[in-house]
Amino acid sequence: MSKLLDDSSWLDFEKAHVWHPYAPMEGALPCYPVAHAQGVQLTLEDGRNLIDGMSSWWSVIHGYNHPVLNSAAKEQLDRMAHVMFGGLTHRPAAELAARLISLTPEPLERVFLCDSGSVSVEVAIKMAIQYWQARGNTGKQRLLTIRRGYHGDTCGAMAACDPETGMHHLFNRVLPKHFFAEAPTAVNDANWHDSDIAGFRELIEAHHAEIAAVILEPIVQGAGGMRFYAPEYLRQVRALCDAHDVLLIADEIATGFGRTGTLFACEQAGIAPDIMCLGKAITGGYMTLAAVLTTTEISRTISARAPYAFMHGPTFMANPLACAVANASIDLLVGSPWQERIATMAEAFARRLSPCRDWEGVADVRIMGGIGVVELERPVNMSRITEGFVDRGVWIRPFGKLVYVMPPYIISELELDALLAAMTDAVAEELARG
Repeated sequence: MSKLLDDSSWLDFEKAHVWHPYAPMEGALPCYPVAHAQGVQLTLEDGRNLIDGMSSWWSVIHGYNHPVLNSAAKEQLDRMAHVMFGGLTHRPAAELAARLISLTPEPLERVFLCDSGSVSVEVAIKMAIQYWQARGNTGKQRLLTIRRGYHGDTCGAMAACDPETGMHHLFNRVLPKHFFAEAPTAVNDANWHDSDIAGFRELIEAHHAEIAAVILEPIVQGAGGMRFYAPEYLRQVRALCDAHDVLLIADEIATGFGRTGTLFACEQAGIAPDIMCLGKAITGGYMTLAAVLTTTEISRTISARAPYAFMHGPTFMANPLACAVANASIDLLVGSPWQERIATMAEAFARRLSPCRDWEGVADVRIMGGIGVVELERPVNMSRITEGFVDRGVWIRPFGKLVYVMPPYIISELELDALLAAMTDAVAEELARG
């Protein structure tokens, strides 16, 4: 393949022309070029190695350049990289559906494969609304959710994100209006109090005739604030949805595939949603892919009424290359001691991060499974703290007041210790500078 840019100029061109997420084009934040990635190590173009504390936004759970996933991609590539899923099918998609159905709670047994997490949320919302349309209940068009949530960057997904504290408040005037209950405050069942669900209960009781579905991130609210809440809240939500004829959508895009200590966060509450969204770690970070699982009752109801089909069809839906890698990634996960690895991470987080609670300028420290969060009292200087992390040989990407890590599951105890030492040192330096 010919190169339009030489080795000395490509990065200058990239800085001038390539737009990165949540960053300005002019005066952009520092951006570090990666030349190679192996295991939990990112090797920069200048030769520096960084321990990856982010799993490339939750996804690279097995580490980089994994031989099993490489092999799955290469074998599938020799067969076919892609075929349309309209009127055609292939074995990797069927194999993936079988794996997902076997791992997720009953009665989820219908699988819609799409491109990304945001698209899976769009699919779930459309599925819920079309279900009620098929049942002749055209008034159910809105959602109920909780504040501090994050569900993606496309329009339907943005409308379910917190309209005030979320990242998408600029678009509030053009987005559909939904119902928002206050976010739960109880962090575990031991400190549960019924007042935590009172606002949610009032909304669903008053507006259930308009509400097609409740959508929330079970147990962990991710990019909306890295907040954790009690499983009892989720149980109460499930019971209220049942009582008021409202569907429950569980957005497990960030929490699925083991990150919280259970394979899916819903397991911690012992409930099953009517619709579940999966993404991120589904391919071990190799390919973009997502899945929406639902019940036979929902799929049959939609299929039995005009237009006799679910009205969604991404071009790259069920991409066979992505499905093949997802199958290998799921097998790799369930065949590994992932629970022990997550427990080891949680223990290290407790040991290294918990003392930060006593630091002036630290608002809270939160730990769940393979997630460690230090929340400061005010936002970090993003450029400065990122440079501090890189200088210390780690890759951590904070946002706002939150400095957090979610390393690949395969990280060694030595690497994990180095990662957390660098994290706490950089946070201490940031706090000292004010």
